[in-house]
Amino acid sequence: MAVPVLLAVTGAPWEADVVRRAERAPGIRIVRRCVDIADVMAASATGQARAVLLAEDLPRLTADAVAALHARRIVVLALVDPSDNGEPSGGEDRLSRMGIERILPADVSGEDLGRAITDAVDSGPPATISHFAGGFVPQPSGSTAPPIRHYDPSGAGRIVAVWGPTGAPGRSTVAVGLASELAARGVSTLLADADVYGGSVAQLLGILDETSGLAAAARSAGGGSLDVEVLARQARQVVPHLLVLTGLSRADRWTELRPTAVESVWATARLLAPLTVVDVSFCIESDEEISFDTLAPRRNGATLATLEEADEVLVVGTADPVGLTRLIRALHELRAMVPSATTRVVVNRVRSGALGSSPADAVTEALSRYAGVADAVLLPFDQAACDAVLTHGRSLTEVARSSKLRKAMQQLAAGVIRDLLS
Repeated sequence: MAVPVLLAVTGAPWEADVVRRAERAPGIRIVRRCVDIADVMAASATGQARAVLLAEDLPRLTADAVAALHARRIVVLALVDPSDNGEPSGGEDRLSRMGIERILPADVSGEDLGRAITDAVDSGPPATISHFAGGFVPQPSGSTAPPIRHYDPSGAGRIVAVWGPTGAPGRSTVAVGLASELAARGVSTLLADADVYGGSVAQLLGILDETSGLAAAARSAGGGSLDVEVLARQARQVVPHLLVLTGLSRADRWTELRPTAVESVWATARLLAPLTVVDVSFCIESDEEISFDTLAPRRNGATLATLEEADEVLVVGTADPVGLTRLIRALHELRAMVPSATTRVVVNRVRSGALGSSPADAVTEALSRYAGVADAVLLPFDQAACDAVLTHGRSLTEVARSSKLRKAMQQLAAGVIRDLLS
């Protein structure tokens, strides 16, 4: 039985020849010709096709669209200019970064075209892969020097997500503190702000964030142009060994962080730095009313995608009755939503008062009894150190080196290094 195929090569200089060869190719049947990716998605939703054959310059083609087609069990093949030699800036490389593995020259014969499509359908949609290499640090504006390679990835870098329940438990404070301590130990670290409700990493570090580094990286990923060098240019270097991808300047821009693009950013980040620390939003609920639509934007999609990609999730809560209750519930929610997550619990603002004269014992007992957590990291309440961070726009490592909170952050960083990089 012939494989039903959607053909989208409108506007290509070789359109007429491809259409003629595709219509005569053995084993396939062209069921519709589409003018752009929106037309392709509409046709694919009807279930009338099992493959899409498109041109490399198809209007509005993005990695999100490719992922949506794969989710519908539709394979995607692309035709590129026969003169494309596979250079990093060429169409073939860009399409590969979008998740399209089956790429053919536009002058492919009808027999080979039919065989490629039928083989692709038999194999099923490909898994998304990453083939970036090398690591770079940004250069001064106007510099003509080549990027400096600072991390030669013999293996994949690690992703640490910093998450916690609602109520401002100190996720950003922990993320910035951890990343700064890692950098202070000489570990090249990328700190990213992926909070779609109210990112504050840029403010904590005194960075002007008129443009979002993470949003720019996500746009590059969606267009298939993101690689390690591009990601490094979109980050800001604040201290040696620490690059920062600033977050959204306004909460209403959350649609710019699509899950597929965010996953591609983290895949590239693994090759840019040994450790990437990501500050994410509190909310991980999914909207069941739109879950049937693979193209509908989901505000919490970026958070869920990050938690699923992370090698470790730091779950941050506060040491008071309300904060501990939220933390325990959040741990159960995370285990239900992301069963594969490896967690490290961090309890912030530990102090005498609401939990009695022995707050550390009270926290440990509550987490052990109600959440099965035996070895949480406890961070002391240190208002003076936190005020210094906000006043100077610098990390604890720079403005409160001898504070008790900074010393606790050092121990946290040492544990992360030991477990993830040893």
